Amino acid sequence: MRSEHRGLWRLLALLFTLTLLAAACGDGDDDSDSAAASDDGGSDGGSVSGEVDVTGSSTVEPISTAVAELFQEQNGDVTVNVDGPGTGDGFDLFCNGDADISDASRPIEQEEADACQQNGVEYIELKVGFDGISVLTNPANEDVSCLTFADLYALIGPESEGVDNWSDAQQLASELGSSTELPDAPLDITAPGEESGTYDSFIELAFKDIAEERVTAGSITEDEAATTRPDYQASADDNVIIEGIEGSDSSLGWVGFAFAEEAGDQVKELEVDGGDGCLAPSAETIADGSYPLSRPLFIYVNKAKAEESEAVSAYVDYYLSDDGIASVEDVGYVALPDDQFTETTGAWDDRTTGTREASE
Repeated sequence: MRSEHRGLWRLLALLFTLTLLAAACGDGDDDSDSAAASDDGGSDGGSVSGEVDVTGSSTVEPISTAVAELFQEQNGDVTVNVDGPGTGDGFDLFCNGDADISDASRPIEQEEADACQQNGVEYIELKVGFDGISVLTNPANEDVSCLTFADLYALIGPESEGVDNWSDAQQLASELGSSTELPDAPLDITAPGEESGTYDSFIELAFKDIAEERVTAGSITEDEAATTRPDYQASADDNVIIEGIEGSDSSLGWVGFAFAEEAGDQVKELEVDGGDGCLAPSAETIADGSYPLSRPLFIYVNKAKAEESEAVSAYVDYYLSDDGIASVEDVGYVALPDDQFTETTGAWDDRTTGTREASE
């Protein structure tokens, strides 16, 4: 009888042990399933979390915003804040340590780089694409199709304050070597203001050589050489500029190529003669540099913040991935040639700090 009892207890013990083992295996399977779900992104879309603050150029803003939206689809616990107060204002915030990334439609200037250095902000400069500056008028302005740099200086430069008719700029334009016949029509200018990188780039590309000659001639001061006329409707918002161009039949202004293309038939993009004949902005002429008002686009990354924040470094990683960098063309800008994109990814991989574009 005792033997039968011992056999029964052994059987019960064996069944109990098997039950525990089965439960343990079941728990292991649940953990594996959970881990697999986590690896795939799960409902949260990824394991990265945190916040990324991007500021700066209103021209680059659409690229960074498009990248942010794609990135956040895969990383639901990351918030990417993108705003576009202008390149100059963006660098002010960035060099004070108030932003992780600064979008820029021009290379950082020496004064801005000095401010970053004084505040202990090391930055990684990453070229991400190209843009052209489109000179605009209203489609109703049939008398103007191409403007030379001399025309642009005479109409918009520091010596044109008070000029309120296109033809009033004729004398100065001719003195500077232009043969364009400017129309007798009101001159209504809506264009970027001083806080915009598009403003700085326009002066650098269109006015620099002429302005230096005018300084040498004593016609303007060195400070004036870095400016436009002050008396026009200025805005850092490209949409406001487009509205201004639409609002006058004889308007004049300039914006980034992508914004002009997006506006379509609402505006008229003028050809520009930088000395080699009239040429219209296009993806091809901007990419090969033949269009005289073409420029590179950048993001500047705070190196320390990228090292401290997995969210910041992951966002930049995604920005430079095939899916991320495709946003450059998706929003209307021009992609980098392969060799230049390789330089960009190399600078990010090596975390190379400092400015390269200005010295090239």
